[in-house]
Amino acid sequence: MKTHAYWNHNTHYHPLVLDAMPDPCGEALDVGCGEGLLVRRLAGRARRVTGVDRSAEMIERARELAAGAGAPGAMEFVQADFLRHPLPEGAYDLICSVAVIHHMDFTSALTRMAELLRPGGRLVIVGLARERTPWDRACSGAALPAVMVLDRLYGKTDPPGMPMVEPEMSWGQVRRDALRLLPGARFRRHLLWRYSVCWRKP
Repeated sequence: MKTHAYWNHNTHYHPLVLDAMPDPCGEALDVGCGEGLLVRRLAGRARRVTGVDRSAEMIERARELAAGAGAPGAMEFVQADFLRHPLPEGAYDLICSVAVIHHMDFTSALTRMAELLRPGGRLVIVGLARERTPWDRACSGAALPAVMVLDRLYGKTDPPGMPMVEPEMSWGQVRRDALRLLPGARFRRHLLWRYSVCWRKP
């Protein structure tokens, strides 16, 4: 399947999402899908994948790229506000969101994702946080040489028109609220100034 692949600090963590997929995976949902690269990758392993994004420009581009990617019936793209759009509760085996949750209210987004998952389903979030402590700044500074090497090695590319928003929540706030809202979740801080939250719904 053609994916029209490129590399940046977000796509670097697509393998983390793919590795967390249940097998078999019936229905998957990508929240904030952008131009659909992760949806196209998920479609190779899931029976059906839905991508939802507020940007009409991104959804139009996602549909264009999916049309030439093979198995078009396995992918659907919805231009909508995830927090308001009606989606079937308890229907998804996998819900993922990469570098998007800081565009929404964190508590509302995690709560909705948990409601949409079926029992036993997997939730995988890759996100950004704000540096608010000396420790945060030290960690980011220590990672900079490795980030520069990766950027040069792979060639960082961001899709044109992708909306950008600076995160407001600190690393500590994200970890605390994620573990409160999703008991038993695993929070990890990663290179490239990203964190992950992985959770299996009881």
